[in-house]
Amino acid sequence: MNEFLQRMDVSSDLLTKEEQQLLRINGYLNLGKLLSDDSLIEIRQRVDEILEEEGENAGAELMQSPSIRHPKESGATRIGDLVNKGAAFDIFYTHPKVLAAISMVLGEQFKLSSLNYRAALPGAGLQKLHVDWPESIQNTDFMVCNSIWLLDDFFKENGATRVVPGTHLQSALPAEAMDDPMDSHPDEKIIVAEAGSVVIFNSHTWHGGTTNHTAQPRRAIHSYFCKRDQVQQTNQRQFIRKGTLERISTEAAYLLGLKEVL
Repeated sequence: MNEFLQRMDVSSDLLTKEEQQLLRINGYLNLGKLLSDDSLIEIRQRVDEILEEEGENAGAELMQSPSIRHPKESGATRIGDLVNKGAAFDIFYTHPKVLAAISMVLGEQFKLSSLNYRAALPGAGLQKLHVDWPESIQNTDFMVCNSIWLLDDFFKENGATRVVPGTHLQSALPAEAMDDPMDSHPDEKIIVAEAGSVVIFNSHTWHGGTTNHTAQPRRAIHSYFCKRDQVQQTNQRQFIRKGTLERISTEAAYLLGLKEVL
């Protein structure tokens, strides 16, 4: 095991054999509720503060990334670069069980690509089925993996994420295999889980948001990881703040791809 991950108490034993098998076969896994109710309250409050502070500029960092295909989308509220926006967000890229699952998909040499907030607004949120890599992957050499941290309950009516199990092992992309990736897929599953839960997605698995039919936003934070030799969606060397580096551990800085600048 990578020495930095070892020092963070990350090991494959944090996942049961059943969880490991589900992640390998289905391409996604609900790790259960990892955020306490008190943590959820703190995180939601901090998100509201940021949205108030940034106003129309919320998500501006996403616009600066050449690696994010849809930095702005109608019907969704976005916030970027949460690494630098408070200690409440540190857990999103340092939780040992999450890192154990990410390591199962990407191997031991990975880093955070981006840490962003997305809320599907009422009447909106539908996305085409897609993967987060421009081409299909051969020989299970996966390049990217996402974790979705639920700030609200996810259920069918509020636009929960849909996923097509096992498609990370297919050679075709949704746009190649479907007449219209906006359509429902006969094998798709809707993620139903309580607030505070974390769902790991092998990002080569077909997935997408669905329409929020409720009167409230459906909120989540995405900590998105990539192989260590890949370009980050948020260039941490460009955006990292002095106060953040002073706050976080050496191991956390390593996960941000900043080991060399310490």
